[in-house]
Amino acid sequence: MLRLTFLGTSSGLPTRWRNVSALAVQAPLAGPGWYLVDCGEGTQQQLLRTPLALRDLVGVCISHVHGDHCLGLPGLLASAGMYGRSQPLALVAPLPVWQWWQATQQCTGTHLPYPVHFIPVESLRAQPLDLPSASGQAQAHVQTHVQLRLSTHAQRHRVPSHAFRFDLHQQLRQIDAPALRAAGLPPGPAWGQLQAGQDVWHAGRTLRSADFVRTHTRRLAAVMGGDNADARVLRAACQGAALLVHEATYSRAALDKVGPAYMHSAAHDVAAFAQSAGLPGLILTHFSARHHSDEQQALLMQEVQAAYQGAAFLARDFDVFTLDFDGALRHIPSGAHA
Repeated sequence: MLRLTFLGTSSGLPTRWRNVSALAVQAPLAGPGWYLVDCGEGTQQQLLRTPLALRDLVGVCISHVHGDHCLGLPGLLASAGMYGRSQPLALVAPLPVWQWWQATQQCTGTHLPYPVHFIPVESLRAQPLDLPSASGQAQAHVQTHVQLRLSTHAQRHRVPSHAFRFDLHQQLRQIDAPALRAAGLPPGPAWGQLQAGQDVWHAGRTLRSADFVRTHTRRLAAVMGGDNADARVLRAACQGAALLVHEATYSRAALDKVGPAYMHSAAHDVAAFAQSAGLPGLILTHFSARHHSDEQQALLMQEVQAAYQGAAFLARDFDVFTLDFDGALRHIPSGAHA
């Protein structure tokens, strides 16, 4: 399962109802840690209204250099240190963001009691990053291995911008206990060897792991876009994904009026892409202030429903969504956190 908490859903500037871009991503099966996709100004203040803790933050992913996606980063990193964080933190970002953070440290005398490991965002386009994951026993005779992987994908914007794809794989290896007992092998260390994929010699014959262990793999993928003028450039990134989170800065009419210079998307166009790509789930965010009212949100949803037949939502600050391995997308409205 993936769990998404929207910390900011406004584009450009905050309003009384919405903060600028930030999204928390959790994969509970992979451990207690979480990841932050973009970090607009005020993100750390938004976090105080959620159960999320900076000590559990594993990595920050910045899609591009525009301020509404990264100006909250220095304060968040500094506060994490003041809270006593000591474990390393990964920063996946464009090089200018890293250079800006280093300059900010020097100019403000900020010292962190933990290391920040910089990973150029472009590097994950060719080589995905395996994120910290967990393995263990799901239940008696069932061994689990979880892999969480992060990759990045180029988008169209006024500056280089990237989407982030999280791939979650869970492998379950279950011992066929009745078959092993029938073969005369009692529970013990040999069962663990078989479950780990090793063949075992018993009573004058070889017991093959493949004959006594059933392996089942579940996969789940979601794509989190940054600013992007054309969702169609993410077609390859969305292949096999159950969910796309994408900006919808404007309605179709508003985008026609504003023009293409700002290189943002309209809700209708993103929905049409999601339909053509066969995406089961779509969450739109990053709305222009002109679309923050209930009336304007209803207009955007009409555009989406006219072009898309899947499960679609317009995110609000503090909304929580869970995405299960079967693709089921569940919405927990802001103020109703479970």
